[in-house]
Amino acid sequence: MATIDALTIGPDSEVTMHFTLSLNNGTIIETTRGHDPVCFSMGDGSVIEGLEQAMYGLKSGEQQCLSLEPRDAFGFPEQENIHEMPRSEFSDDIDLQVDNIVNFSIPSGEEIPGRIQEVLDDKVIVDFNHPLAGHNVIFEVEILEINPNKI
Repeated sequence: MATIDALTIGPDSEVTMHFTLSLNNGTIIETTRGHDPVCFSMGDGSVIEGLEQAMYGLKSGEQQCLSLEPRDAFGFPEQENIHEMPRSEFSDDIDLQVDNIVNFSIPSGEEIPGRIQEVLDDKVIVDFNHPLAGHNVIFEVEILEINPNKI
């Protein structure tokens, strides 16, 4: 006989779900509807903590609409994530237009996106805050399958 823990989302559960991420005004940011669902393990860092916390206890087949404030979603914009960079550091093939997203390589080899905030004669102001920082977001989730931790 299966225990209730095997049927609900808990620590280290493997979850398969569909989701739609939108802003309060209805703008859809991302969705898996019409595509393959996502699969992840609770606690692996692939889902923002606020959403993960709100999913604990959900069961397979359940649908939930979760409204998250910035502190529980993508945080608040931080001034220290805005950097002035010499324009000479940008190659000529990069389109330096305000609001364009440019990928930057960091010493670890990872690439991180930055939004061009301002372009001046000798420097470029780049915002490395998450694009959704400061926004309330709505996650609509449909839990398709839950597999308990199999250690």
